[in-house]
Amino acid sequence: MYDGYSYTMANDIILRFDETSFEFGHNKPILDEVSFSLRRGMKVTLMGQNGAGKSTIFGLITGTHTSESGDIHIGQGVTIATAKQVIPRDQLDLTVREFFEKCFVKKVYDIEPRIDSILEIVHLSAPHDRIIRSFSGGQQARLLLASALIQNPDLLLLDEPTNNLDKAGIEHLTDFLKSYTKTVVVISHDAEFLNSFTDGVLYLDVHTRKIEQYVGNYHDVVKEISARIEKENTQNARLAKEIQTKKDQANAFANKGGQMRLVAKRMREKVEELEGEKVDVRREDKTIRSFHIPSQPEFVGEIIHISSYKVIKNHKPTLRTAKISLKRNKHLLLKGPNGIGKSTLLESLASGHAEGTKIAEGIRVGYYRQDFSTLNFEDMVYDSLIAVTPEWNEMVMRSTAAGFLITGEMMHTKIGSLSEGQKGLVAFARLVLERPGLLILDEPTNHINFRHLPVIAQALHDYEGAMILVSHVPEFVEKVRIDDVLDLEK
Repeated sequence: MYDGYSYTMANDIILRFDETSFEFGHNKPILDEVSFSLRRGMKVTLMGQNGAGKSTIFGLITGTHTSESGDIHIGQGVTIATAKQVIPRDQLDLTVREFFEKCFVKKVYDIEPRIDSILEIVHLSAPHDRIIRSFSGGQQARLLLASALIQNPDLLLLDEPTNNLDKAGIEHLTDFLKSYTKTVVVISHDAEFLNSFTDGVLYLDVHTRKIEQYVGNYHDVVKEISARIEKENTQNARLAKEIQTKKDQANAFANKGGQMRLVAKRMREKVEELEGEKVDVRREDKTIRSFHIPSQPEFVGEIIHISSYKVIKNHKPTLRTAKISLKRNKHLLLKGPNGIGKSTLLESLASGHAEGTKIAEGIRVGYYRQDFSTLNFEDMVYDSLIAVTPEWNEMVMRSTAAGFLITGEMMHTKIGSLSEGQKGLVAFARLVLERPGLLILDEPTNHINFRHLPVIAQALHDYEGAMILVSHVPEFVEKVRIDDVLDLEK
């Protein structure tokens, strides 16, 4: 049984997992005798499928979780800080000062100048008495990063740090990490961001529950893993052909009787031997199925008209005029830097309370929020999906869910217990079942496995209703048909 941390380390290894196992509740294993080590100054990506347990590994490192067996060794005096994916809900009503004070166990008397200097590093200016909830998603992402950096840790753990960051924010974070001299472990689905500074990968296999450690940048490792999968598939195909040949021969010899039955028995033993040589091909790299978001079929004419909207300038709302009309099959991209009011505008549009905006009566609005707060975290996944399924058709619901890799045990899991990536897939499944006439999407790439993004982009590209999209990922936007752009900065 794991009973704490060991603080004696060899050489410059600052963290080592030694045959560590962990499960979430009864009969939900996450790690199975995992072993790996990190040296001082390494910059490593932690990869794996949504829900594989990447954030759980961070929890084991920080002591939030306790392993079932094995050991976790941390170097003497090594300090650790984590920039989480989202600000905990119970901290949203704190002031900036209170938020940063919670980063320290003991009272810090020079907290004010520390806050100012760390906010400067993440390119954010804010009064210390401002409430966290009032910041945009992108600004909250910067606050999360700052909350880890202010601790000046020896080991920095970053969980999806580029989510909600605009282009300037991602570039600034990338430059910072390149020059950062301490150890960093990053969970991210942003391939270009990772490739710019990664020198190793920890790969968590969701089926074997083991970690494989690779050296090289992110793209090198992805190629290596792809080559290995191809090799494993080829080997298994060859063995399957040989096995079938031996089975056919064994059956033929067995029918001849006499001494031939002995030959048939040896053939069957050879078949068992060959079956044992087949390897378990990496199965966690599944991609969601291609999908179609049906638009509200019975509606024609103008769906939404925007004559004015508000943006945030110098921390104050400013009214702007516009002349935007969206009918069926019209897609609008909403642009602007973090903090200008994109999410606030989308939320007011989705709720029907946006000043200067009219949504046609009877239009169903499908709203994908970056924090997934349109989902009830207390609901079971099954209940959340069946509630929006036409005529409560369970077969349709389960088929749709399966396309988003939502099956079996996950169906009877509370939404709040899912990983952020899995919540995103549930949100997309709901959109398909809702058949909206107006689709509003706020950063739909956040937390989503990069393998799924081309499939999602194609579905949005083909959507035949009216759509308003916010995304800071240009590679994603390029794959989606955009008919009009509203730049809030201009």
